[in-house]
This record gives sequence, C-alpha cells and structure tokens, in this order.
Amino acid sequence: MEGRPLDDTALVERARNGDVNAYEALVQQYQELAFRVAYQVTGNAADAEDAAQEAFVNAYYALARFRAGAPFRPWLLRIVANEARNRRTAAGRRMALADRAKAAQTSGETALSPEAAAEADDFRATLVNSLRRLRDDDRLILAYRLFFELSEAEMAEALKCPKGTVKSRLSRALGRLRAVLPADLRLPAAAGESNG
Repeated sequence: MEGRPLDDTALVERARNGDVNAYEALVQQYQELAFRVAYQVTGNAADAEDAAQEAFVNAYYALARFRAGAPFRPWLLRIVANEARNRRTAAGRRMALADRAKAAQTSGETALSPEAAAEADDFRATLVNSLRRLRDDDRLILAYRLFFELSEAEMAEALKCPKGTVKSRLSRALGRLRAVLPADLRLPAAAGESNG
C-alpha cells in the first residue's frame, strides 16, 4: 500500500540492494536509540554521538553479512554497543548513567508532582550509583532490560547468545544489583520479568 511506512525487513532488503534512501530511513528510525545505547556505554554525549554515527557506517558496510529475515534492531544495537565499548576503552572513560537516565525521564512523560519527581530522582540516582558498582556485562544486560526494555529475544540477538543464557545472565545481574542496592530500595517487580 502506497504511503504506508516500510518495515525494517523491507528497508534492510532495499538498503542491501543499494537504496541509500532506505538505509537513511533506518538511520532516522534508530538514531535516538543508537545514541542512547552508546551513551549508556560511554557515559559521554560527544563519544556516544560519534560511536552511534560510526556504528551506522559500520552497519551499512556490513549489510551484506546481515542474515536476511533476522531482526535489525538487535543486530544494530550490538554494533553500536561494540563501537561504544571500543571508544570507551580507547579513551579510558568509565560509564556515567545519571545524565542518560535523567534525559530518558524528560522525554515526553507526564509531569510529576515536585515530591514524586524528587522521589523518582532519588530512586534513579541510587539505582545509577548501584549500577556503577557492577561489571560492564551486568550493566549492559540490565540497561537493555531496565532502560531500553528489550525483550529476551532482542537481548539474545544483541548479545549473540541463546535466550536461556540471557535469562540466566539477567537473573544473576539482577541478583548482584539487588545485593548492592540499599536495603530500603526495591526494584519494580516487572524489572526482572521476561517479556519474550
């Protein structure tokens, strides 16, 4: 049907066949998410921007190796995360999640009362500080679940591992997070639940 947006599969296939406009549509659709993932890893807006842009370039040149019919989003996010990790390692930077979490909160959600906003800010700050105490792989899988709300299938694709491995890694990472959280702070029940 003309005028109807193409899905990822159609756009990827057209991009693989040389349609630059199709790839541009994919970039526009995922540029904000790519930046957020890169920022999650680098903790620096400039590095995240560079990593996301470089990841899109790398993904374009890797389209020939993309498995037809596979989901595009997790594949792209894996490339973004790898590029961001490479940049962070090269620069010797450590992750900083507080600004990214705050930016995600202000992205069009309904306004909270000042008390509720302060409480939410305290919760986020405590969560971010607790996440900083975890290993990189724990932070990444928790970010995929808690901040980006990826399904287990999408996480498996992004991490290049079976869904069962995602479940066990996520469970262990949540356990380690709960161990470093203050006793009076509880994660929402849905944080560890699977959604596919």
